[in-house]
This record gives sequence, C-alpha cells and structure tokens, in this order.
Amino acid sequence: MSLIGSLLGRSPIKPMQQHMKAAVECAREAVPFVEAMVAGDRAAMSAVRERIVQLEHQADSIKNEIRGHLPKRLLMAIERRDMLEILDAQDSIADVAQDVAELADIRGMTAPPELADVLLQLVQRVVATCDQAENVINMLDELVETGFGDREVARVEEMIGELGRLESETDVLAEQCQRKLFAIEDRLGVGVVFWYQLINWIADMADYAERVGNRLRLLIAT
Repeated sequence: MSLIGSLLGRSPIKPMQQHMKAAVECAREAVPFVEAMVAGDRAAMSAVRERIVQLEHQADSIKNEIRGHLPKRLLMAIERRDMLEILDAQDSIADVAQDVAELADIRGMTAPPELADVLLQLVQRVVATCDQAENVINMLDELVETGFGDREVARVEEMIGELGRLESETDVLAEQCQRKLFAIEDRLGVGVVFWYQLINWIADMADYAERVGNRLRLLIAT
C-alpha cells in the first residue's frame, strides 16, 4: 500500500492536509507566472506553467489516493461526504491555477501596462487567501483530537473569519482589474474576452479557498 494509503488506514486528516499543501503550492506559482506576464517573458511563463502542471499532477495523485482509500464509514466526527466536499474545493484551487497558466501561455498573453499593478496585487491577495485556507485545514487534526473543543473551535472560527476578509479583498481587486480592462477593451479587441476569463479564474482560486473554510464552518456548527 502507498504511504498515503497507509496513512488513510489510520486517519484521512494528514492526507487531506498534504493535498491542501500541494494545491496551495500550485496557487503560489501564479505569482511568478503573472510577474512573467507583466515582464513579457514568454520563456519564464512556460517554465512556471510546467511547474504548475507538475504540482497539479502531484495534487491529483494525492486526491486519487484519498478517494481510493477513504473508508465508507469514518470512525470520527467528520463524515465521508464532508471530507470529499472539502477535498473537491481544495482540488479546484490546483485545477484553476493550471487553467490560468495554460490559457495565458498558449495565447502568449502579456499584461498591458495599465493592468500590471492591480493584476499583481490581485494574484498576491489570492495567494494570501489560499495560504489562510491551508492554515485552517492544518487545524483539522487538533479539532478532531480535542473532540471539537471550545478553544480550538473558537480559534478556527477566527481563522475562517480572516479567510473571508481576505477573499473579500480579492473581489475588490478583481473588480478593479475588470474596470481597467474595459477601459482599454477597444485596443485589445477579441483579446479582452480572454483577459476577462483570466481575471475571473485568478479570483476563483480565492473563492475555492473560502469554500474550504465555509465547509469546515458548517462542520463546526453541527
């Protein structure tokens, strides 16, 4: 049995945390990718895209191990369905990071000067949101070990609140990006459609990160 499979034989928590770590590593690579887009460095874009693809494959491998070895019934406070819903949200972070890199690299999209600063701010805030979601998931083992103790629950609820605040900031920055984009849409022509999609996908990573926290908040509340 694989290492992760053997871990799942005891508890799915550690593998879930490993998967989240891999997914967030994909998101972190979006920062150097966007920096390469701003610099117009096609070679760097392709290199970062390849790193994201490799990391996404690692996340997929962990996800498949979890799905393949997760017992039908878990002898713990968290139900199998809940674990799979959290896993799906985590996996979407990695998937969307790969979508962003593939679209931009294939089309050779370099950031217009008017968009560069706010686009960098957006992707940095998105990564901060994903980092916070990882911090939340890293609390899962403490929650389970303490039987969802009051102190641990309060700490996680505070962390989820911060996660929501960060995601709200990404919404504001995404709108700023869109406004700057529409101000130059005549110059971009049909390319504006792809830029609009790209901005939405970058922001989606933060949405999925928040979904991880929200799903855990529901567990705490039940």
